Amino acid sequence: MNLWTSLEPASATVDPGSTTRVRLRVRNTGDVVDEYRFEPVGDIAPWTTVEPQSLRLYPGTTGTVELTFAPPRTPDAVAGPNPYAVRITPTEHPDAVTVPEGNLTITAFTEVRAELVPPTVKGRFRGRPRLAVDNLGNTKVTASVAGSDTGDHLSYEIRPSNVQIEPGRAAFVETTLKPKRIIWFGAKEERPYTLAVRRSGVDPTHVDGTYVQRGFLPRWLATFLGIFVAVAVAFVMIWIAYKPQVRTSATEQTQQAGAALSPSPSAAPETLPSTVESAPVEEPKVQQPAPREPQDDGGDGGDGGDEKAPAPKKSQKESSGGGGQEKPEAEAPETVAPGTTIYGHASNRCIEVAGHKWRDGAPLQIADCTGKNWQRWDFRPDGTIRSLGLCMDATWGGTANGTVVQVAVCSGNPAQQFILAGPRDLVNVQANKCVAVVDEKTGNGAKLQLWECSGRDNQKWSTR
Repeated sequence: MNLWTSLEPASATVDPGSTTRVRLRVRNTGDVVDEYRFEPVGDIAPWTTVEPQSLRLYPGTTGTVELTFAPPRTPDAVAGPNPYAVRITPTEHPDAVTVPEGNLTITAFTEVRAELVPPTVKGRFRGRPRLAVDNLGNTKVTASVAGSDTGDHLSYEIRPSNVQIEPGRAAFVETTLKPKRIIWFGAKEERPYTLAVRRSGVDPTHVDGTYVQRGFLPRWLATFLGIFVAVAVAFVMIWIAYKPQVRTSATEQTQQAGAALSPSPSAAPETLPSTVESAPVEEPKVQQPAPREPQDDGGDGGDGGDEKAPAPKKSQKESSGGGGQEKPEAEAPETVAPGTTIYGHASNRCIEVAGHKWRDGAPLQIADCTGKNWQRWDFRPDGTIRSLGLCMDATWGGTANGTVVQVAVCSGNPAQQFILAGPRDLVNVQANKCVAVVDEKTGNGAKLQLWECSGRDNQKWSTR
């Protein structure tokens, strides 16, 4: 080997969001002039720059290059020791590659963000908001959640009350709010409350929300019921005070008939005809319902065939009605897959979610274009690019080079604004950086990230 290398220092420490430098000394121990090219490799290579990128040395001379490490303040910068390496390739002897290795320790930081979804809930007996707790740091977070409100109007059921969140992940806490006093009548009332996310050694993170408690019955209904009861009571009182007198002429006619028969006993034989004559007077009263009811029953009974005929007609209508309901169900349209595919010029592969796991925070990758739903995207007028209900997103709203491109719940965040600009550049509006394939890879499973727009093929995209 015609090369000697030395890292000064071999181990370094850096805080996320800041930079540190390490010197790499190189000596040409051969007997010919040679040029050496330097390339960082390893997990932290995206955050490593080498200056200069090549060095020309005469035999026996020594040169120095500087390695600058700039890990972002994101969960991707894992806390703890991270090995790194630099590949040195001689121009005269390309097979004699040297890879000096070092160690970079990234310090830990914690950052927690909490959000109520939705911030305002409404209900008569309960409300069910969800608390999303995001770990934006690079180390695991353990936290507890508790609720409180001014005036002690609400009780809280929190599931789970304690959470452990990995770096770059989120935990959802289900909360049930119950008012301690029910509003039976009247207008709605607002109950402000606070959920506190407590961690050991730091001040709690407070999230404010509002529970709008509705009345069991609306005010207009209570007014209507009051008026109705008042009118009913008034009507009963008037009816009792002015009850109409019901009189019948049957008693008067009986008295007149007795007076006509009482003058003499000789009139007694005439009472029989009078009674006989009085019988026909009462017969119409008996005949009014009797003849009509048998005629109606007889007509229905004699036309027994007519009774059976309507029954089939009714069943035919019911069957035809049922058929009418089944036909629209058979012709109901199927769900149409959204949009078009987005493929890269360098790889001729399409953008999809890694592992086809359509969940919040899943990273994006490239894969062979199959035309499946998970490779179809919809460019919306609001600037978002959506597929299967999720939006293309820059992880945690990051703007630095190397920010992972993922899918997330559509929230209107500026980090979810993308446009096709320039010569086929897919640009994140907030970061003003292009969507690129990591390390210019072209194989299946290569991940996507944000990077300064440089015009390289791994940043070129088209739709079809």
